[in-house]
Amino acid sequence: MEISSFLLPKYQVAYITSSMSMLEALEQLEQHHYTAIPIIDTEGRYVGTLSEGDLLWKLRQTPDLTFEKMAEVPVSEIQKHVHNESVFIKAQMEDMLTLAADQNFVPVVDAEGQFIGIIRRKDIIEYYTRNIMD
Repeated sequence: MEISSFLLPKYQVAYITSSMSMLEALEQLEQHHYTAIPIIDTEGRYVGTLSEGDLLWKLRQTPDLTFEKMAEVPVSEIQKHVHNESVFIKAQMEDMLTLAADQNFVPVVDAEGQFIGIIRRKDIIEYYTRNIMD
């Protein structure tokens, strides 16, 4: 089986750009009920994952940061504590499964490093559960 069969394509995935503000990122997390979200750069490459914890640490470490001032802080200036490693779309199933064991989602990139979507751990578990039960 190819990992592409688990791919949730980019157009169906909520993500943020590294140029967005902290406030915009928070709004995206809230709107989609996510605890972490992929970050892509202006050229469409996956560059990291922003978590709720990252936002909380930024607030904690910046005493004068108010809700209003969050609109002035770019995502690129927030230290990331979660590193969701990406996988190449043609990678082996074992590579993807190894990452999915430690990550809620695995970002997927093409040969040029372009973000093309994610593989959710939930979908992998559901697939294997269905096939084991059959």
